[in-house]
Amino acid sequence: MAKANPLQEQLLKAGLVKKSQVSQAAREQVKARHGKAPVAPTDSQRDAERLRAEKAERDRALEAERKEKGRVQEQQAQVRQIIETNKVKREGESEYRFNDGTLIRTMLVNPLLRRQLASGSLVIVRVGEGFELVPRAAADRIRERDADAIVLDNGQGKAQAEPSTGNADDDAYYAQFQVPDDLVW
Repeated sequence: MAKANPLQEQLLKAGLVKKSQVSQAAREQVKARHGKAPVAPTDSQRDAERLRAEKAERDRALEAERKEKGRVQEQQAQVRQIIETNKVKREGESEYRFNDGTLIRTMLVNPLLRRQLASGSLVIVRVGEGFELVPRAAADRIRERDADAIVLDNGQGKAQAEPSTGNADDDAYYAQFQVPDDLVW
């Protein structure tokens, strides 16, 4: 045990403190004399800490990007699976033409498939470089995962309002004429 200072001895003799309190104070004084003060970080330590923080941020960004790519690939796989399980067999000799962006594509269909396409109960979807016919229910599930896979959906336009030319008189006049959806051209 460290030697107590005279003030501690006087307090001990007077009965104001206990021997355990004096020894505790002496231990703390020894620790204070021998203990090291916290060292301020050097420039190299600060630089190393900053680099570590930047690397951690880059790693988090890369991980988020990897997860996003994985999620997109998973959705594309789900779309392919939905199309493969629900595709309608295409058959027929009649050509059905539809827009694919700026291109006009052609698909061979029979009169029944043509009516179903015109009514919106069948939808044309993109599969890689080709196209397939799927029922409306499957198309709705595909739209949830990847709306760009839907190429032609005649039933979707019925839910939206018809486009206006901006002139109410013209719209009223042309409303009396029915335009068929299944024109062959």
